Amino acid sequence: MSAPARRLPNLLFDFGGVIINVDYNRTLEAMRALSRAGSTIEFTQASQSALFDELETGRLTPAEFRTGLRHHYDLHHATDAQLDEAWNAMVLDLPLERIEYIRELRREGYQTALLSNTNSIHIDMILEMLRRQYGLQNGIADVLDRVFYSQEVGLRKPGKEVFGHVLRELNWRPEETLFVEDSIQHIRTAEALGIRTLFLQPPLTLTQALPAALRAFSVPST
Repeated sequence: MSAPARRLPNLLFDFGGVIINVDYNRTLEAMRALSRAGSTIEFTQASQSALFDELETGRLTPAEFRTGLRHHYDLHHATDAQLDEAWNAMVLDLPLERIEYIRELRREGYQTALLSNTNSIHIDMILEMLRRQYGLQNGIADVLDRVFYSQEVGLRKPGKEVFGHVLRELNWRPEETLFVEDSIQHIRTAEALGIRTLFLQPPLTLTQALPAALRAFSVPST
């Protein structure tokens, strides 16, 4: 008897650190350079203050966020442009090979989606960068089947609610989904929900690690 057919996994990608390169220290240093006291903001890959949570869930406008930065971190002398430039400093490049790889995965029949904790300041900057560099008029949304930004959904990782929202919207089953992420706290939530995971721990990159993960992934057909 032949082996049962296997279904392709659905692929759910994080954005920063998975598809696009980021360096959080660049923003910390840029904010420190703006501070008269030589201090910086409470924002890291692992944790952040409520100000950033509220921005990333759409509860603060960019203007309100800048006001919050000035108030909480004594950045009153910084202009809007300076604050945005410092905040965007963490965003680096998006290698063309990753765009091409995701496109190839879609041609092979994989369903793809993005789940990103992000905000309109970053989104606008990245959208312009991808239009300029690669002609992607809708940014990364041109490369994937669906995009979920925390600031639009009103929920953010590592909360279980945002994963549930994505699975319902896409009609994906957890056991048939592979989540690719570089933050361990988000990986743990996904695993608790029965989602398969690939922890993309530096220096691993998407194109290096995902092919082996896909070969190892198997879901018996019903």
